Order: sequence, then C-alpha cells, then structure tokens
Amino acid sequence: MLPRRDFVLTGAALSAISTTRLEAAPAGQAESGSPKTIRVGVMGLSRGQSLALDLAKLDGVEVKYLCDVDDRRAANSAKQFNERIGKSPEVVSDFRKILDDKQVDALVCAAPNHWHGPATIMGCKAGKHVYVEKPCSHNPQEGEWMVAAADRFGKCVQMGTQRRSAAGTRQAMAKLHGGAIGKVHLARCYYNNLRGSIGHGAEAVPPKGLDYELWQGPVPRKKYRDNVVHYNWHWFWHWGGGELANNGVHALDLCRWGMAVDYPTRVVSSGGRYWFDDDQETPDVQSACFEFDGDKQITWDALSCNKHRVSFFCAFYGDAGSLELDSDGKFRIYDRNDKLIEDGNESSGGQREHLQNFVDAIRAGDSSMLNQPILEGHKSTLLCHLGNIAYRTGDTVRCDPATGHILDNSKQQAHWQRSYDAAWQDDVSMS
Repeated sequence: MLPRRDFVLTGAALSAISTTRLEAAPAGQAESGSPKTIRVGVMGLSRGQSLALDLAKLDGVEVKYLCDVDDRRAANSAKQFNERIGKSPEVVSDFRKILDDKQVDALVCAAPNHWHGPATIMGCKAGKHVYVEKPCSHNPQEGEWMVAAADRFGKCVQMGTQRRSAAGTRQAMAKLHGGAIGKVHLARCYYNNLRGSIGHGAEAVPPKGLDYELWQGPVPRKKYRDNVVHYNWHWFWHWGGGELANNGVHALDLCRWGMAVDYPTRVVSSGGRYWFDDDQETPDVQSACFEFDGDKQITWDALSCNKHRVSFFCAFYGDAGSLELDSDGKFRIYDRNDKLIEDGNESSGGQREHLQNFVDAIRAGDSSMLNQPILEGHKSTLLCHLGNIAYRTGDTVRCDPATGHILDNSKQQAHWQRSYDAAWQDDVSMS
C-alpha cells in the first residue's frame, strides 16, 4: 500500500492547482485554439471498461490510466482498449497513482459501491474532477461529504446516471415540467431480473492477482469469501445496497426529476429474501414508497428472481393524463381517458452524451453545466439509502424535507454513516 502522505495535498495547494488550470485555459482551449486535452484515469474495469472506451472516442480526451485491483481484469481491459482504440494506457492497481499524477484532470470511479464516496472525496482533495458511478455513495453521510468536497475544492463531480443526458429522456422531462399531464401526483418505477442463488460461500485465500486488501480499501476488514468478489458484494450490506442501490437509483432518479422533488417526508419499505436460502443479505423482493410535500409520491418495486415486467421503466400520473417512460428514452403520453396522444420514439442510452457533458464542464470550469451534479446525484441516491433503512429497521422513516435527515429515531440514524479502517479515516472524512 502506498503511503497516504504521498497523496494528500493541502487545501491551499489544491486551490492553486485549480486556479492555475482555469487561468491557463479560461475558454477551455489550448493556445492553438483546439480543445484542451482532458486526461483521465479510470478506476474499476468492469463497468469502467465501457466508460473508458467511450471517453477515448471523445475529441480531446486521453485515457491515461486503466486501474483495477485484479491483474487479470486489468490486463484484459488494456488488451481490449488497445484493439479498439489503438492505444495502450498505463495500467495500475492503486488508483492513488492516478491522483498523484499532476497531468490527470479527472478520475472516473467505477469500483464497487464502498469505494464511490471515498474515491470521490480523495479525488477532489487531490485536485481532480470526478465522474462517479451510481449510486454515488454507500451511505448518506458519504453523500453529504461528497457534496462538500466538490464545493470546497471547486471540482466538477458528476454521477453516472446517464439517462440524465439522453435526448429522449430530456424531452420527456421537458414535457412533464411543461404541464403535459397537468400536476403530477404519483410516479411508479420497476426493476425485474432473473438472478440465481449466490450459494453458501467459505473463507478462502484470495486468488492470485487480486489485491484483496486494496479491494477492501477504506472499509473495516472482513476475511475473503469465495462468493463475494467480483459482483456478489452488491448483496451484502458491508459493501453494497442491494437491488435498490444497484438499479433502483436509475429509475428513482428519473421519478424525482420528473416530479420536481428533492427530499421526502416519509419512507416505508417491505420485502425479503424469498427465492433462495443462501448468503445474500439484501432482499430479492422489495417495495418502497417515498412521500413528498405537495401531495406527491414515488413508488419502487423490484423482483430480482422473475424477469416478467410491466411495459415501461417508470410512469408519471397527473391530473390531466399520464406519461410512460422506457429505459431507452422512448415515452408515451396519454390523456385522462387513457388515449395515446403523443408517442416520443427517440431512443438513446445517453452514456456518450453524459461523458461529453462532464468533459465540457471541466473545460469550461463550470460545474453548473453538469446534467447530474453531485448534489442531485446525492438526493436520488439518498432515496435508496432511506428505503433500505426503512427495510432494515422495519419502521417508517420520517425525514426533514429540507435536508432528508432522519427525524427522532436513533436506531435508523445508526445507518446514516459507517466506520472506516483507521489507515484511511483521514483520507475519507470531510469533517
């Protein structure tokens, strides 16, 4: 493990770095008039592989580093990158080498959830802009720290809910906000999949080539088990947040955006691990309901082990009609009699556009340009955390609608934050 002191910069030094970058290219251009080259390092090469390839296709973007704690995955990612892009970024196992490189403008964090908050905070402290995958945090405290870090160090921090930049989705939101279905009172969203059992794992020696110590990083230590890495960590509270944090954040973000709401007043959730008797801690059947001021409500339903689903990703219900929105940005608007009155068939995943938006904001030195700035990402991720807190405690969560903070419940408040490994505590904290 690299010494922490080698990677922590003072606030004054970071401010100097930020100021120098903005003054050197106030219009986001190099002296020649071409766009300033934005250099990035990508951390976590499962989801991050797709992000790296799309970033490399953007004008004026250089993927300088590919980073993963698994040597085999890193090597395979570099091979694919070279075959498709024709270049070979430097491959590293410790993302702090990216932070230590003064030429790097941005960190892309696509590592497991328990890394999202810490890596973002450390990235901002090191003078980097950050593109962080969803959900933006493992717990509510981290989300608030991420917002504070972006603000304190003046960095662009974008959460990777890419539908925020998809043309069809943005058109649908403009319709909703323009009153196409009147005042919207309810939004419903769904997620269904066909996942199998993770079985009963056993303690084992980590496989050769996997730096399990660095994979754990900032969180309290647990011994390696053979059914957790690389994907099943999602189903353990220590590292993940279940289906709600894994996929629910995408649809809940769209619902919250379309409903024009911020923090809920009340949250309830129920469900369980119904389909298999195995090591999974998080539910495979879960429903959650979020109430907001102004007579507004969002519901979410997930079924992890049966793929049958309704015909839309999320739907909005107003006093003048309804709007159905698919995950690819296609939408349909119906009147009060359920007659189809508009069919928006523009399809776009939005990932390339979302990454371009991030790069454009960096070049302009203007975080207000971001389609999903960290504060908005935190608000949507917080719904997932509150839903899981309601599920885990078996009680209704009552919230302050101005902040989303839990009111008068010490049992629930215990889930607001987590403890960290002592070696990483100073790096992670914004207190």
